[in-house]
Amino acid sequence: MPTAKEPTLTLNPGAANGPSVAADGTWQVHALAQGSAMATITGMLKSLQADKVRWDLSAIDSMDHIGAQLFWNAWGKTRPADLQLAPGQEEFFSRLETTGKLELPRARQQRLTWVMKLGFAMLLFFEHMTGFITLIGQLTLDLWRFVRAPQRGPWKEISANIFHAGFQALGITALVGFLIGVVLSFLSAQQLRAFGGDIYLVNLLGMSIIRELGPLLAAILVAGRSGSSITAQLGVMRVTEELDAMLVMGISHGFRLVMPKVLALAISMPLLVIWTDSMALIGGMLSANVELGLSPQYFISKLPDAVPLANYMIGLGKGVVFGMLIALVSCHFGLRIKPNTESLGRGTTTSVVTAITVVILADAVFAILFNGVGF
Repeated sequence: MPTAKEPTLTLNPGAANGPSVAADGTWQVHALAQGSAMATITGMLKSLQADKVRWDLSAIDSMDHIGAQLFWNAWGKTRPADLQLAPGQEEFFSRLETTGKLELPRARQQRLTWVMKLGFAMLLFFEHMTGFITLIGQLTLDLWRFVRAPQRGPWKEISANIFHAGFQALGITALVGFLIGVVLSFLSAQQLRAFGGDIYLVNLLGMSIIRELGPLLAAILVAGRSGSSITAQLGVMRVTEELDAMLVMGISHGFRLVMPKVLALAISMPLLVIWTDSMALIGGMLSANVELGLSPQYFISKLPDAVPLANYMIGLGKGVVFGMLIALVSCHFGLRIKPNTESLGRGTTTSVVTAITVVILADAVFAILFNGVGF
């Protein structure tokens, strides 16, 4: 293979017929890519006034479309009046001339007004609400079927979901609960010490953790951990057409997929609430011992008097409701995923955000309904 010559441009301002530019060397991509050849050539072409000089390309050894495009761009995509070409170069520039300028299509104006966007959002909201209510109705029918014939129920699925959603979440809920208890106790002790109310730290920690923070923390962690897992599992089954295969075999999605997950979270969530409450109270007790000098014996003895039993039952009830809501929301979005990976990722994200939002709304409803209970 012959060695490529360096592409060069020579300006002759004192030519008889006016200034001229002569090109020499190899104007192919492999020669232009060597060293700083491309930068040098581009700088020289920009400095020339293409329409006021004569161009002589006949001395060029070889040229490809990349080299021809450099000249064409420097000429303003128009052939100069006095152009000398070597045999075989005419084809490049004739093709560039016939191509013409690239005209991008005009961007379409957005015809949707804010009123129409709001309308579409409302329609989507009501569509989700209709699907969610339908899912609850199907769950009710599946539960009745399960009660009538428990020996034919999906016990293995329920047990597996309790293990995955409950037992495997013990570590993260214990860690977060313990740290929240430490932080809440430390900050509360700082304020109570200023007013001489050290002994009321037990009341503050007990009420806030057992009634509110424990169930809410456990629900948010389960929604982010197990809720996303449920949605992703159903979405993958949609992508791999397992859901369609189940319908062909006469297996109900609700009885084999939705109901076991709802029952599993309804069973495991109250247990996780108890576990999270215990870890948070242990963290708060240790922090109170370090910060205020309250002994663990005093903390444990005062806790039953500081927190009435009704608050404990409200926390467990929240756990049951939150678990069922998380499972229903996750299954709802999992069954709506389309058989493509983009929908899978978007549906999983939407499921987690919606589940956490629904949990917080349900907690607000509990606070309104039981505002006079447990005090």
